[in-house]
Parts: sequence; C-alpha cells; structure tokens
Amino acid sequence: MDDSMAAYNQAITEIIGRRFSCRSYVPKPIEPGLRDQLSRVLAGSSTGPLGTKARFELVSAGEDNLATLKGLGTYGFIKGASGFIIGAVDQGENNMEDYGYLLEWAILFATDIGLGTCWLGGTFRKSGFSRKISLKETEILPAVAAVGYAADKRRWFDSFVRRRAGSDSRLPWDKLFFDGTFRTPLSADTSGPFVTPLEMVRLGPSASNKQPWRIIRDGTQWHFYVQRTSGYGNRNAALFNLPDMQRIDMGIAMCHFELTVREMGLSGEWIHAEQGIEKPDKLTEYIVTWQQKDQGLIYKG
Repeated sequence: MDDSMAAYNQAITEIIGRRFSCRSYVPKPIEPGLRDQLSRVLAGSSTGPLGTKARFELVSAGEDNLATLKGLGTYGFIKGASGFIIGAVDQGENNMEDYGYLLEWAILFATDIGLGTCWLGGTFRKSGFSRKISLKETEILPAVAAVGYAADKRRWFDSFVRRRAGSDSRLPWDKLFFDGTFRTPLSADTSGPFVTPLEMVRLGPSASNKQPWRIIRDGTQWHFYVQRTSGYGNRNAALFNLPDMQRIDMGIAMCHFELTVREMGLSGEWIHAEQGIEKPDKLTEYIVTWQQKDQGLIYKG
C-alpha cells in the first residue's frame, strides 16, 4: 500500500459496514472540496500491493457514460450519479487483484467522505470511459465505480436488484475461513484479533455476490484462495468479453483485510507462499498469502 494512501477519517470497520451498492443518486454535482479530496486520493493510487501499476481519475457523468452502462444489464439502471471513478491497469500476473484492491480503497474513501458508490464491472475498451482516461493498448479498464450523493430513499428497483443478487446475504464463516486445511472450518471464537479483519472480508462486495474468497490460517500465515463459480468466469469472458471479475473480488478481499489489520496495529506483508495445501476441487486457486510480522500472534484455538 502506498504511503500516500494514508488514513481514513473514520474507523475502517464503520466505513465497510456503511458502504452499499448505491444505484440511486441525488442528481447534483459533487461539491468542489469533496471532489478535490477524492481526486487527490486517486492521483496517489499508483501501485497495488502485488506490484502492478494503475491510474485512476474522477470524471463527470455524461451521455456517453450512460450509453456505455446500457450494455451492463441491471447496472445500466444507475440513476443520477454525479460522476465515475475510472481506471487503467497494466497487463500482468496479478493486475486484476491489484486493480480490485486500489479501486476498493478509493471507494471506501468516497464512503468515508459521505458519497455513495457502486462497482460496475464490464468491458470498457471501446467506451467513453476508455477515451476519457486515454486507455493505452497495453492497459485494461476492467471496472469503474459510480459515485455521487446517495438518494435518501432508495428506489424500488434498487431493492429488487439487491434481492436478485443476494447482496444482503453473506456466506457463513464455516464456508469461507479454515484452519490449516480446507477440511477444518475456522471459528470466530478461535481467530484471536483476526476475527475483525476476516469479518470485514466477509462483508465485502463481489460480482453477482459470489463471495469467492477462501482463507486458510496456517500459523502466522493467512493463505487467500479464490473459489471459482463453475462456468462463471469462462462464460462471462466468452459471451461478454469481460475481465476476470473474481480475481478483482480477491483484490477487494485483500483491501478489507489489510486495511483492518493495519488499523488494529498488526503488521504484516503480502507474499507468494503456496504451501501445498490440498484443495477441495479444481475450481479452487491459490492467490496470495498475508504473512504476520508479529510472530507471537499464533492462535490455534
């Protein structure tokens, strides 16, 4: 995480708990002070935790943006957004994870200063978004975020979309977090201080609410895996030329975990340290490991 990506005004747990996918906005411009704050944060979001460079901009909503969104299913019903956070990321092995991490960091900052947001994943190479950020041939624009002032009363359609996506439901702990092996669920009672970072991961947004993150505690290491939805990535890539949204989801999970851990004063770093742990199926893929630097904090329950 860049040093320029310093701190939020409120506790990260409060920000994560308050953020929701906002599709209805008050149609008015973001006030200059807040716009400047968010623009400065975006300008500092340059390199993800796994080393991929990205760049972001805050742009005003326009007719070309709305035309682009019409091809994104229910996301095309975004109403009244003042602007969009758009970004470009280099090609690379971990580029989707880094992009997801950095954009979620910015989205949480927008939430912190009182703005509503909504993740929008899709194919944007030939869109008005790509032209506004002058997308290079070597770059990808895998997702954008709508931003603005959330409407006081969410429209009926917002509630309908949330029910269809299951956005108000989350998988239980025993389906997401494990102790040493995928055969042994990790309970909140035996997670020590990491109960809060893990819960913040559980509350994270994900494409179609698939919640693909799986985490194994292994001594002082926390191994992050993606549990792919059968046919989901390949189907979307083939039909809609979409980026790998479930890897972006993993970046969101990494962001929630690291921000919470650091706010709690627990040190660590991201490393690649796959340990040959037996995976439950071929849909489970290793992504990255959080290595604790506080070697005394080992909880075995």
